[in-house]
Amino acid sequence: MSSTKKYEIHSGRRVVSTQYSVSPLQAVVDYVRSYGVKDDEIRRLGVDLVSWRGAQFRAELVPAEPCPAE
Repeated sequence: MSSTKKYEIHSGRRVVSTQYSVSPLQAVVDYVRSYGVKDDEIRRLGVDLVSWRGAQFRAELVPAEPCPAE
């Protein structure tokens, strides 16, 4: 069973969004599709990387924040 995780979406060195998803690829695809881009316009380049109109977007897992000790 997959669980949702938090991913940062990067364009170059900039973080452009934070997405919650079951995988890095799905997170980055969802981000690009949020602009109205059709799925067949998105090139999958890896497990966490896509390209659209020459721009590349990468998803990076955000480490879980440790629970504060009581």
